[in-house]
Amino acid sequence: MALPSLIPKLQYLPLVSQLLGWFDTHARPLPWRLSRDPYAIWISEIMLQQTQVKTVIPYWTRWMNSLPDVNSLAAASEDQVLKLWEGLGYYSRARNLQKAARKISVRTDGCFPRSLADLLDLPGVGPYTAGAIASIAFDQPEPILDGNVIRVLTRLLALSGDPKSKAINQQLWTTASALVEEANVASRCGTQRCARFNQALMELGAIVCTPNQPLCHLCPWLSHCAAQRLGQAQHFPETPPRPPTTPRFFATALLSSSGRFLLRKRTTVEVNAGLWEFPNLETEPDANPINQLEDWLGLPSLKWVRKADLRHSITRYRITQRILVAEASPDLRGLPSEWLWVAPNDLQHFALTGPHRRLVQRLRLDSA
Repeated sequence: MALPSLIPKLQYLPLVSQLLGWFDTHARPLPWRLSRDPYAIWISEIMLQQTQVKTVIPYWTRWMNSLPDVNSLAAASEDQVLKLWEGLGYYSRARNLQKAARKISVRTDGCFPRSLADLLDLPGVGPYTAGAIASIAFDQPEPILDGNVIRVLTRLLALSGDPKSKAINQQLWTTASALVEEANVASRCGTQRCARFNQALMELGAIVCTPNQPLCHLCPWLSHCAAQRLGQAQHFPETPPRPPTTPRFFATALLSSSGRFLLRKRTTVEVNAGLWEFPNLETEPDANPINQLEDWLGLPSLKWVRKADLRHSITRYRITQRILVAEASPDLRGLPSEWLWVAPNDLQHFALTGPHRRLVQRLRLDSA
């Protein structure tokens, strides 16, 4: 479908006016909306990627209390940054936040960049995040295109095809750009027009134009929506089928000595580098996990106790962790320096991967 035939230029103004009017009444009172600080907005936008608002609010609040500005983030230890991020997943985002903060701190003494080009030059900042910071913090007419906005616009246009394909994605960016430009020039729409419009567009997708069972009767764009006129709102956006799931198996050792547990820090070449975990080794489905753990750790034969498996999913992987518990000598030979014996009460101070935090909770319940 050709974009100009779907939304002529003259229809942009009512779309903008109606959405801003709706947002003024229905916007959720999110804490980062109380600030125009680009640092606070940047942190919120990175945290909100693929994560629900209700999950992000306590993380954002704790982060801002601990690291309130660019320079404090730049000066923090990696362990502190990962601990504050613990539980949000995608830990490369936390490391990129600190890399970007250090870049800003060195180049501009902590003064946050304003231009889109300078924002895009920061580690971990792509077109969406740069547009969000530029528009929300600085009220610049830069478009945004996240999952919520993609859903709203593909339904508004009844735009068929994969929204990640080059042609359709470009149409969506063009539409988002035209809308925020209209907000920028529409003086009747009040102050902070670009900031409010882009936030309104995301809010519409989050609370009305939802993936399943959209609340079309509450939508300020109901009369403009091509998908609603077709009675096919839930058919958009069209996404390709998910890849098949793949099972993976790990052997996880809860080794204790004098009441302390052995932890290892993931190396820089591993996924989730810098996070801590109990000794954890990927195995074949039919492998003997005890033999593999003892060979890997150079352990003598120990008296192992098998505990209930721990299951979880990461993207397309369905992971089974076989949990094995044993007492061991504290002077295990050949362990790297960043393997530690840790008292149970101190485990909470280490940034752990999600499944291993669940194991810590199990330990607490077992000892209660």
